[in-house]
Amino acid sequence: MSDHDGKPAEKRGDARDDSAESGNGLRKELPQEVPAAFPAADDSPKEPEAPKPEPKPDPEPRLTGRQRLVQGVWPPRVTRAQLIVAVLLFGLGFGLAVQVASNSDTDSALRGARQEDLVRILDELDDRTQRLEDEKQGLEKQRDELENSSDQAEEARKQTIEKERQLGILAGTVAAQGPGITMTIQDTKGTVEADMLLDAIQELRAAGAEAIQVNGVRVVAGTYLTDSGKGVGVDGNKINAPYRFKVIGKSQDLEPALNIPGGVVQTLEKEQATVTIERSTDIVVDALRAAKRPDYARSSSQ
Repeated sequence: MSDHDGKPAEKRGDARDDSAESGNGLRKELPQEVPAAFPAADDSPKEPEAPKPEPKPDPEPRLTGRQRLVQGVWPPRVTRAQLIVAVLLFGLGFGLAVQVASNSDTDSALRGARQEDLVRILDELDDRTQRLEDEKQGLEKQRDELENSSDQAEEARKQTIEKERQLGILAGTVAAQGPGITMTIQDTKGTVEADMLLDAIQELRAAGAEAIQVNGVRVVAGTYLTDSGKGVGVDGNKINAPYRFKVIGKSQDLEPALNIPGGVVQTLEKEQATVTIERSTDIVVDALRAAKRPDYARSSSQ
């Protein structure tokens, strides 16, 4: 080999040595690499993991029948129709309660009455029924007489006169006479008021009184009573105690009507007044009232 060939080889060797030295210097300067730790590979097959069960919600406690009923009615769900029905049922129940209470009061009052008082009340009811029946028969008789009379005009005139007399007694324009009672009220304490005397008049009318006179004043349908100082005013005429009633009617009906339990006599006696009643077969009611012509009413007959 020639010298020329040997020299370059040496140069190449030097060059390798220089590069090796420089490479070793770089490796020294860099930190040493640390191999990553990997888990050891397990070649055995793994079973799939089972899915974890989801947590179940706590079961609700079972409700009793009463609790379900309470939940069904509360909170209330009221409709308009249900509200109307409830109001109507309330009104019906209230009316029935009032009716039962009133009937109970009446029954208790009759239950507490004495036997003679109950007999008297029954007799009074029978007498009123008999009076109505007699009046009905009288009207039927008048009708038959008018229909069967040969001289209907004369019969009609007689009945008109009789009717005028009866109406005159009721209106107080003519005197009246007949059986009845005389009731005298002594009021030494001055406790008798107009409404008490009015109750007596109403009770007498209900018992069938046909003519009434109080201390010389004729009592008619339009009579009014007022309190007037220590006395009482009857149609504007002041009267004082003792108050004397002259009444024409069936005495067997008039006296018991005043003596019923809780009636006129007991009410006056509670006010420390004294009441006396006398029956008579001849009572004269002679106090008269002037016939008053109506201002507006006229007869409708032609």
